[in-house]
Amino acid sequence: MRRFARVALLCLGCAVCSLLYGLSQLALSLEQEPGGGGGRERQARDPATPGARRQAGSAGRGEAGTGRYDYMKTHPSEKMHLAVVACGERLEETVTMLRSAIIFSIKPLHFHIFAEDQLHESFKDILEEFPYEGKVNYTLYPITFPSESAAEWKKLFKPCASQRLFLPLILKNVDSLLYVDTDILFLRPVDDIWSFLGEFNSTQIAAMAPEHEEPRIGWYNRFARHPYYGVTGINSGVMLMNMTRIRRKYFKNDMTPVRLQWGEILMPLLKKYKLNITWGDQDLLNIMFFHNPESLYVFPCQWNYRPDHCIYGSNCKAAEEEGIFILHGNRGVYHDDKQPTFRAVYEAIKNYSFGDDLVHSLLQPLERELQKTTHTYCGRVHKVFIKQLTKSIRDLYARRTKGR
Repeated sequence: MRRFARVALLCLGCAVCSLLYGLSQLALSLEQEPGGGGGRERQARDPATPGARRQAGSAGRGEAGTGRYDYMKTHPSEKMHLAVVACGERLEETVTMLRSAIIFSIKPLHFHIFAEDQLHESFKDILEEFPYEGKVNYTLYPITFPSESAAEWKKLFKPCASQRLFLPLILKNVDSLLYVDTDILFLRPVDDIWSFLGEFNSTQIAAMAPEHEEPRIGWYNRFARHPYYGVTGINSGVMLMNMTRIRRKYFKNDMTPVRLQWGEILMPLLKKYKLNITWGDQDLLNIMFFHNPESLYVFPCQWNYRPDHCIYGSNCKAAEEEGIFILHGNRGVYHDDKQPTFRAVYEAIKNYSFGDDLVHSLLQPLERELQKTTHTYCGRVHKVFIKQLTKSIRDLYARRTKGR
């Protein structure tokens, strides 16, 4: 009888183990789906921290209800989510970035705009005038940091810059998101960088470009006093995120043998490295992905083309071959005369009126301005600034012709 009971107990244990294994495999397969989350989620109703005020509006006629977020290759997303953080004198720059996103993109866009309170009305007045009803919606948010450490985060690097670190925790109902700095200009559809979400493997949670292509002029590999990703570090001005995976992941770190989730790791990282970091939140991201390199997808330099790619001579080979896809005018180059090629592109997009002919009103005036910049290193390769832009305009008109 005792032998029978032992056999029965052993069989029961095996059955339980099999069941647990089956459930773990099912969970793993779900986690490895490129979308990370999927399902139905609310749009434009993303809660900030408790008690935070929020203003919401929409370009066109407003938006509410539900929408589908599914980035599996066989089920393209109905809407792309783009986030930006604007403080101080960044209103015009941010609006110009949003205009560039609208001009060429194919799928609908939802802008998540985090801005100081005094900028909200100006954003609403401008965005309500955008003519693309049904294609563009937006939500305005206040700048929000954890209350117990808000002062430390606000003064990190630049005002509001570290807000991007908290997007996965604030936009809880957004599955995936493209974050960009205000000084970004899209020279091809947002859809194209959005498609990288479908190329993530099962471990990747975010995508960024290298900080430098040429190690001899790299900053991180020469001056950093903290860990950084890869050979030259990464630049966080263009950051594509599967936020469902970010929220689920437990991150390896050098502070404790226990892996920590996104919301748990940020403050300990800041406390440990705040005296050793120069570029604020970007440095913290470099530290995180140094310890979790399998989690990062690295895209080529033409998706985040900055002055460093040409001011010392051209060093972004991908841009030389295919043109610039996303222009990043960091260091204020859109607003001074140090890099006139960058300023010329910015002014052309800022001055373009929706509905005008893109060739005559944008491309040709830009080409004339770029011809005046050949005395600079970046001006010597000015054709990379219009190569992809020319193709984007041609493709846009081809889609319109086909759609008639």
